[in-house]
Amino acid sequence: MTANALRFILLLLLALLVGTMFGIWAGYSPAALSASAYVEQQQNAIRSLNTLMPAIGAACIVLTVWLAILAKDDARARYLLVAAVVCLLAAALVTRFGNQPINAIVMTWNPQSPPAEWAQLRDVWWRWHMVRASAGIASLGLVLLAVLGDRRR
Repeated sequence: MTANALRFILLLLLALLVGTMFGIWAGYSPAALSASAYVEQQQNAIRSLNTLMPAIGAACIVLTVWLAILAKDDARARYLLVAAVVCLLAAALVTRFGNQPINAIVMTWNPQSPPAEWAQLRDVWWRWHMVRASAGIASLGLVLLAVLGDRRR
């Protein structure tokens, strides 16, 4: 597979991944939701995204590492891509150890009678999501700089 094809696939998948993170951050703040509305929304999102997004994230990590290896003659691009991998790994670790344990708990809740601590867990999940989204946005910016920064290609 050519480097240009890898770049295209990476940019497409990374845009989908980070776009989803940003969309949740910008449009789905749970602060104003009632307990039952929050639980229903969160359970629906977990069912829809809990497998898909980590798979896309893993593919982005692999593709970014691959492109960094291929950039052996372009130190600038290689360093930017390595930095992007670090950001993607940070987002993956936050997802795995911050968001997903809370997701597992939320999936056990009854929307009509959430537990008393639902708002505290909601707020912790949201803080982890903001960290994850920030790392994702940084990774996209770094990949864009690496891929588009050198006009000689």
